[in-house]
Amino acid sequence: MIRHQLIIPLDLEAGGRLDSAHVVFHTSREDYDGKKPVVWICHALTANSDPEEWWPEMVGAGKSIDTEKNFVVCVNMIGSPYGSEGPASINPASGKPWLLDFPRVTVRDTVSAIIAVRKFLRINTVDLLIGSSSGGFQAIEWAIAEPDIFIRCAFMATAPRVSPYLGATIENQRMALEADPSFREARSLEGGAAGLKCARAQAVLSYRCFRGYALTQSEADEDCLFAGRVASYERHQGDKLVKRGFDAYSYYTICNLVDSNNVGRGRGGVQAALKEIKASVTVVAIDTDQIFPPEETKVWTAWIPGARYVEISSDYGHDGFLLETAKLTAILL
Repeated sequence: MIRHQLIIPLDLEAGGRLDSAHVVFHTSREDYDGKKPVVWICHALTANSDPEEWWPEMVGAGKSIDTEKNFVVCVNMIGSPYGSEGPASINPASGKPWLLDFPRVTVRDTVSAIIAVRKFLRINTVDLLIGSSSGGFQAIEWAIAEPDIFIRCAFMATAPRVSPYLGATIENQRMALEADPSFREARSLEGGAAGLKCARAQAVLSYRCFRGYALTQSEADEDCLFAGRVASYERHQGDKLVKRGFDAYSYYTICNLVDSNNVGRGRGGVQAALKEIKASVTVVAIDTDQIFPPEETKVWTAWIPGARYVEISSDYGHDGFLLETAKLTAILL
């Protein structure tokens, strides 16, 4: 896929304005000609706008989501360190990265940026909108904001409003960042790296489940004195995020963005808002997902007119939306 950049003014839901907000997005290699079906993917928390990179089994030439047969689009969320405006961007007032001075942004702000990209590309119909996890927050919000744009939508391992449980996991991660003294000093993008590693390890624990850890992180030696394999795994997950260029300030910002997820705000509540969706909707839940459990998902799926609920089984908890590609392909295509 090809990387693009758009610069737009962006009025923020929580107040304030970004006069020149950079928005990075990826598309299929050929320009949009209005003939190929449009598949629009909204990415999750720490991913980027190139789904061939983070969803390689699903997206690419000849894959389930074929970038040659379809015009595929993905926009990098506001607050991310991967190109779109965020704490890692340069604050025009200081000439330095925004860091903690970056304003609070919401899911709706990212959807406003997505809509700007849609209009720039002159796309008036999206044949399939896919959003998983916090990408699902964006997808549901967008399907309500512009209901006449979409033919089909797939909301996977997600919800229309942040739950107390998810909010608690996010606050724990913010606390990990704040416990690192270098984070509050905010001298450079390297600040808070130790806190970020801890926050990421906490997040990964919530993304997986008991069964998955038992399958992949059990000790080979039944007589081992101390269990070290899973400890090494958790530290590796924290190190990996830092090494791929994520910074603590961007992570803090998108944690706040997660807290803003509420499609019912100003619309008479979640149930009333979901009734505004006109697309044919499939909602996918994962039986071991601790963040978005099936029992919760079934309730709000029933509020979307004509929506289909599908539940898949996975040993990998919430992360099943990334790993169960064969099952997802059978549902989506």
